[in-house]
Amino acid sequence: MMDISQNYFEFLALPVTYQLDLQALAERSRELQKTLHPDRFSHLSDRERRLSVQYTAYLNEAVSTLKNPLSRAQYLLKLEGLDTFSETQQQLDPMFLMQQMELRESLEEVVGATDPEAELEVLRTAVERELKSLREQFDTYYQQSTPSAFEAAAVCVRKMQFFDKLGREIEALEDQLFDE
Repeated sequence: MMDISQNYFEFLALPVTYQLDLQALAERSRELQKTLHPDRFSHLSDRERRLSVQYTAYLNEAVSTLKNPLSRAQYLLKLEGLDTFSETQQQLDPMFLMQQMELRESLEEVVGATDPEAELEVLRTAVERELKSLREQFDTYYQQSTPSAFEAAAVCVRKMQFFDKLGREIEALEDQLFDE
């Protein structure tokens, strides 16, 4: 059957790249779901049914990871031996950290704003713009395939983590304010 010792890209027969074709990912996922679905193995041995469940779980994990730009970047760096999943001692640029503090203060002030919806939209646009820029930077560094470029790509990932979290906080505040 399948080989879950392969990395996600190999498992899905996709190129190892940050600029992943999400349509190809979805199509390949559907093909493998049909092939690996546990119902197709219900008449076979316990071992084969367990393997089917394992393969399906691995497929779901692979698709989930590769579909998300941040987790895809983290995974690519993991394949290069760089861990950006756990906490790191690496210092980020003080200007970047100051920007994060200012954005978080702006988010806290939204509740008391005259037009909170407009304020949230300004913040969301700023976060999306920064994420787009960081993703482009990541891809540029990643394609260079040198140790120093991978380190620079890891810094981009750490910054993306900040903006990703801020984006989720914006969504949560929006839900809190407007879905009540």
